[in-house]
Amino acid sequence: MTNIDYFLFTMSPFTYLAGNRLEAIAQKHGCSVTYKPFALIKVFEQTGGTPPAQRHESRKAYRMQELARVATKTGMPINLRPAHWPTNPAPSCYALIAAQAAGGGDLDGLTRAILRACWAEEKDIAEDAVIRACLEENGFDPELAMSGLLSGAQEFEANTEEAVQRNVFGAPSYLVDDQVFWGQDRLEYLDDYLAERR
Repeated sequence: MTNIDYFLFTMSPFTYLAGNRLEAIAQKHGCSVTYKPFALIKVFEQTGGTPPAQRHESRKAYRMQELARVATKTGMPINLRPAHWPTNPAPSCYALIAAQAAGGGDLDGLTRAILRACWAEEKDIAEDAVIRACLEENGFDPELAMSGLLSGAQEFEANTEEAVQRNVFGAPSYLVDDQVFWGQDRLEYLDDYLAERR
């Protein structure tokens, strides 16, 4: 079975706007997906990226226009200036890692619930109560928010190092074989590649 390595960041609006398209593509082609939350800002530092707050005003303005366009195109609600952004992404990333290890729930649903909480529901995804609610809503033990902290932290760091080693420089990124597909707007290319790969 072909596996898609999904490098994501829980505060990324473009990861949010990918919606459930990755899961649909994976099901269409019979692929598995390994979720790899990583420290995007740390990867920026190592790969020449610039955090949004440090970008030129023209780039900031374009980012806002593009987010609005993609949200309209996908029919997804978005708050372009969420009340709790930026916030500490670590707790939500650790929870995703712990949930993937535990199994038994809807990992895609959990990922989208966390992203939606930030970008559409004005919730702080650094808060324990928010993470617990997302876990429970998607069939996971809410206690993973606490019990998975240590293992989550270790894997989060490992995912970040792996991202740099495998030429990931932004989120979301989808990797199959030696191919890197960066951005929700490249999911169509991923779909095409998987179709040709059969």
